Amino acid sequence: MLLAMVALLDLELEQLDVKSTFLHGKLKEKIFMHQPEGFIIEGKEDHMCSLKKSIYGLKQSSKQWYLRFDTFMIDHDYSRSKYDSCVYHQKLNDGSFVYLYVNDMLIAAKNMFGVDKLKVQLKQEFEMKDLRATKKILGMKIHRNRQEGKLFLSQKKYIEKVLERIGMLDAKPVKTLHSAHF
Repeated sequence: MLLAMVALLDLELEQLDVKSTFLHGKLKEKIFMHQPEGFIIEGKEDHMCSLKKSIYGLKQSSKQWYLRFDTFMIDHDYSRSKYDSCVYHQKLNDGSFVYLYVNDMLIAAKNMFGVDKLKVQLKQEFEMKDLRATKKILGMKIHRNRQEGKLFLSQKKYIEKVLERIGMLDAKPVKTLHSAHF
């Protein structure tokens, strides 16, 4: 929906990447784990590690990251969409909106002022990489024709990767899955 709005309203579309996303989550409970391979202390092989932060692979990681991020956005006067909890928005003084799609950290706004303001706020709290104008999302390539108000998504590379993985990259393409008389 956000991409449709970007095309329809001719919004700017930029992307950020949060470095070590799940490490930003705070744990509420005590969690212990075996010493990781390669970091085992000699003579203390039976000892456990106590986690101080959320890590990748932990069931709580996604939720703890989301809770931390949600609190940050609400504290910065953004509202969570009641239709999609991964979308936040803020109305600017000129009546336009800044939108943020959390999963791929997409920022959409009428002008770069709104985009840049949110980027500064996010970078003050989280370590981020600025990917600038969005060219790819969820493995889909984005091509945009702003003059025509169109945004195109292509999954060609993804499809080729799947075909290669299952050994069908050189398969002969056909227009129909069944013979025409079915």
